[in-house]
Amino acid sequence: MLTEKEYRDVCALRGQGWSVSAIARHLGRDRKTVRSYLAGDRTVGVRRTEQDGFLRYSRYCRQRLLDEPHLRATVLFDELVELGYRGGYSTFTRALRKYRVRPACERCLASLRPGDGPVSAPSVEDVRFDWLSFPDPPAGWGCRSQAHVLMASVPRTGRWRAVLAESSEFPQLVEATDRVLRHLGGTGGRWLFDPVAAACCPGTGRATAAFARVARYYGAAVDCRTTRGAGARPAAGGPEAIARFWWRTVGGHTRLQAAQDGLDQLARWTDTVPAQPGDAGPTGRPVAASGLSALPAAPFPALIRAPRTVTRHNLVAFRGNLYAVPFDLVGALVEVRWRLDETHLSISTMRGAVIARHFLAPRGAGLVVCGRGLDITLERPGRSVPAGAWPCRERDGAVSRPPSAAALAEAAALRVRIPAQGQGRALPPRAARPDIPPPAGTAALPPVPGGPNVAVEVRRAITAITEAARSGDDGRIRALLADLASADTALPAPRGRADLPLVE
Repeated sequence: MLTEKEYRDVCALRGQGWSVSAIARHLGRDRKTVRSYLAGDRTVGVRRTEQDGFLRYSRYCRQRLLDEPHLRATVLFDELVELGYRGGYSTFTRALRKYRVRPACERCLASLRPGDGPVSAPSVEDVRFDWLSFPDPPAGWGCRSQAHVLMASVPRTGRWRAVLAESSEFPQLVEATDRVLRHLGGTGGRWLFDPVAAACCPGTGRATAAFARVARYYGAAVDCRTTRGAGARPAAGGPEAIARFWWRTVGGHTRLQAAQDGLDQLARWTDTVPAQPGDAGPTGRPVAASGLSALPAAPFPALIRAPRTVTRHNLVAFRGNLYAVPFDLVGALVEVRWRLDETHLSISTMRGAVIARHFLAPRGAGLVVCGRGLDITLERPGRSVPAGAWPCRERDGAVSRPPSAAALAEAAALRVRIPAQGQGRALPPRAARPDIPPPAGTAALPPVPGGPNVAVEVRRAITAITEAARSGDDGRIRALLADLASADTALPAPRGRADLPLVE
């Protein structure tokens, strides 16, 4: 937008014979802006507000996507171009995201969780998670300086389960969460989590985006509890106090699987302990996993990476088992990679080159997995989608459904509101140049023959003829040429710098 003073300077410099480019460089403005003010297309002091051209087509797009939520954007864009949309494809897709035109597909939302069976009803139970750390674990566990235990309990019934975790990193936390929920027999509608760094943001106290996706995969929401006080002690007889008592029974030579079996046995024993007077926990008989929702068939596909050193027997230890690697790798640093939803693991170099691949042995079985192993492929095959997992999605390459009756009605209304350009439609008048006298000492520019907007109108007609030629509409081309030939207008002759008036 040019101010009144800038417009006066533009008129004065143009009257002295300056070119549009020279005026734009002198004033630090764009050439198109200067040219539009000189042509009378803009009003001084008024900022031009352009309405988004997509809005007039939004009702048709909403109806079309309501009928077919997974309609490809390219197909919808081609339909809008036929209706007169003048924007580009990137502008169109940006508008789809900006105005949230594409609705959510209810059938897809109902199939977000994996499995062949129907999704169970959401649970009303809360599951409380406690993250415990114990110092000086046995050397054979591979837990470095601390052993970690994740406990899950149902506050209403008092049932709890616990699993040992290798570390407090995000993949290990996801694995421990899946294991403890399967030991518990289901998941609740809300997870009450300790402020663990991998699950909760320390500054905001809310769940991280990555862990929130994990909770949505299991059909739950995450709430992070506040940090405990420095002198807080576990309640007597509670699951945390029982787990701390169990840790005292772990010796320096206790195997990892034996410690986990002891923890599971202790948790099952507490399910049948008679309730004390005033307790709201178990009632002396086993408590069923009622009120909990069913778990997905496969765990959340988190990738676990564990660095290991090859032993002198060309073996790599992982989760209580040994896996063979090729010869001449004694003492080398390798990385064990395992995705939770897969039945095999890979052993690779620290740079990612896979050197061995084996089936995953049961945890803590003490097996030595050797032999040729699985074939190593350069590319991972595509994951198979169970039949019916996405019931509403068309297969790749399928033809989209034609517009419905409601969409056709919206298209007809668009054709009425937006007639074809050049077919007898009166062109909107341009904004007149404001009546501002030229600066003193300059002569006014001579009037342009045929009016100031003749060149603009002719350019519009030429653009309409070009579009008709691209679409192959010969009748429209003849009509536009006839209108252009019969118009009583003439283009102004090109003027050089010598034809412009000079300052006296």
